[in-house]
Amino acid sequence: MAATVIRNADVVLAWDGAAGQHVYLTGADLAFEDGKLTFVGRGYGGPAGEEIPGAGLMVMPGLVNIHSHPSSEPLNKGFTDEVGTPGLYNSSLYEYLPIFRPDPEAVHDCVRVALSELLLSGVTTVADLSVAHPGWLDLLAESGMRVCVAPMFRSARWFTRNGHVVEYAWDEKAGEKAMAEAFSLVERAEQHPCGRLFGMAVPAQIDTCTPQLLKDSRDEARRRGLSWQIHAAQSVVEFHEITRRHGFTPIGWLHEQGLLDSRAIIGHGIFLDHHPSTPWHTDRDLVILAETGTTVAHCPTVFARRGITMKHFGRYRRAGVNMGVGTDTYPHNMLDEMRLAAYLARTQANDPRSLTTTELFEAATVGGAKALGRDDIGRLAPGCRADFVLVDITHPMMRPARDPVRSLIYAAGDRALKAVYVDGRKVVEDGEVLTMDYRAAAAHLHEAQKRVAARVPELDWAHRPVEKIAPPSFLWR
Repeated sequence: MAATVIRNADVVLAWDGAAGQHVYLTGADLAFEDGKLTFVGRGYGGPAGEEIPGAGLMVMPGLVNIHSHPSSEPLNKGFTDEVGTPGLYNSSLYEYLPIFRPDPEAVHDCVRVALSELLLSGVTTVADLSVAHPGWLDLLAESGMRVCVAPMFRSARWFTRNGHVVEYAWDEKAGEKAMAEAFSLVERAEQHPCGRLFGMAVPAQIDTCTPQLLKDSRDEARRRGLSWQIHAAQSVVEFHEITRRHGFTPIGWLHEQGLLDSRAIIGHGIFLDHHPSTPWHTDRDLVILAETGTTVAHCPTVFARRGITMKHFGRYRRAGVNMGVGTDTYPHNMLDEMRLAAYLARTQANDPRSLTTTELFEAATVGGAKALGRDDIGRLAPGCRADFVLVDITHPMMRPARDPVRSLIYAAGDRALKAVYVDGRKVVEDGEVLTMDYRAAAAHLHEAQKRVAARVPELDWAHRPVEKIAPPSFLWR
């Protein structure tokens, strides 16, 4: 087959391999064939089977999302917007998330809604941190996305009986069994005929896994050449639990166990020993992350809702920490997440120079790709996968387009996205997902949430109805 060519694009955000950075390339062509980029530059003279006019377009690399929970989070809209447990430092993890869970009938609709929203915001690769569910791999393949399949496993579940003490119900054998099943599922993902699925090892949380489960999962991930991700330093409760158990901060303890390296990812990594909410006698966590090459998956929205934020993105970058971006919660809009990451970083630093758009975009592309062990995504260069986004730079909200990536992130957002391609296949066009029925899934989810709300009193420790936990903004009359 002859290549498809995007001809004379106004802007191509190309990868300069010698400089190791994205660059704006004007009046450029991009050619792809068999799912790979074959040319990025000016004056393509090779064979062309199809030509796409590039006038009025910016071609940019697809975004890489390294932390998301598509199988559950879309259903929480309207439930967890304003809830956080006061007695547990305003985290919503322990009291509320266990009672707002989709039933099996709703899981596929959750996934379709989340992946549709990700595609519509320019994400071409996502790490799906979910509990394994029937039909998962085929559903991910249906989406047309490139997906890092990340089945979570753990040795214990957390719960609270009173809203101020977190307890753990341990079942070490179940954790070991779930880990074996997770690695088996990763094998199946990598053999899936779609060719776009790959895997990651994810012991779910630092406080719900035994030291042996963490060690065994890390050893196996290294043996298989997989990335390894864990939720850690994500709450004050967890910070205190780990210091109580082990005498180290969460990051310090993971380091002591030899679990951190360039293929390790810390989900959230907010409560380090420099954070004012978790003062500790050390000041080494950032240094540990940088020296080991560990990545932090930053997902600001879910924490900002609770009045919590990282201190701060720019500080991590200045320390040499590799950063990635994820959408831990709804909306699954990567561009919105990036905008919020920038604003929170600057307000926390009291400095508009603390985080540049360059650094932010790198985190959402090559930073995430590095964490996943991929050098063929998150950048536009010959030999890379043909995962890219067409942005309408004539859109009124992109104007002026002096710096189109800034205009996209801080103004236009997903409204300016014209098309999204994964492996050279168009999966979004003019605001419509071409691979899944986004609207039908969202309608089904609306009905599913009513079922979840009905069973909240029997799951809640205080037997409260959902209206008591999450009152509506206004009375319904």
